[in-house]
Amino acid sequence: MKNYNRNRQGQGFNKNYGYNKKDNRPSTSQPQGLQVFVRDGEDINRALRKLKKKIEAAGVLKEIRDRQFYEKPSEKRRKAKKAGIMRWKKRQKELEKF
Repeated sequence: MKNYNRNRQGQGFNKNYGYNKKDNRPSTSQPQGLQVFVRDGEDINRALRKLKKKIEAAGVLKEIRDRQFYEKPSEKRRKAKKAGIMRWKKRQKELEKF
C-alpha cells in the first residue's frame, strides 16, 4: 500500500486550500466582454442595435435566464430531450409538405 502524504508540501499545493498555486494568479489575458465602436456622428440607436445583436449572438441573455434559478440535471436532460423531439417533429412536418 502506498503511503499517503497528508502534508502535500512541495507538490505545488497551497497548504490552506489544496489548490494549485498557479490557479490563484490573475490571468494576463485580454478582458472579456462585448464592445461596440461608435463613429463620430453615428446615431446612438444604431449603436444600441449593434450591441443588441452582439448580445443575442453571444447568448448572454439566455445564459442569464438559465442561471437565474437552479435547475436539476434531470430537468435539464428532460428539457433537452423534449426540445429534440420537437425539432424532429418540426423537420418531419416540413418534409411532408414536399
